[in-house]
Amino acid sequence: MAMLLRGEELEREASRLGVDIEGDPITQSSSGAARRAPDHILQHRVAEAQRAIRESRLWILALVSAIASVISALTAIIAVTAS
Repeated sequence: MAMLLRGEELEREASRLGVDIEGDPITQSSSGAARRAPDHILQHRVAEAQRAIRESRLWILALVSAIASVISALTAIIAVTAS
């Protein structure tokens, strides 16, 4: 299992993924520059965003696979009827 990010590194990853870093309850960031949600909440949000990205990629892969199967079936039908 991957190590959980903390502090500024967690904030950077959340920002990269477009995850809202604010929320209830609000605490100070480790730099003290911005208000943000605690690490455990951000870790959960980051994990959810990463899972959504993975699921999206898998959906695209499944769609491409289904299209390839249809093309293969049509090719087989054409080959059988042509011979």
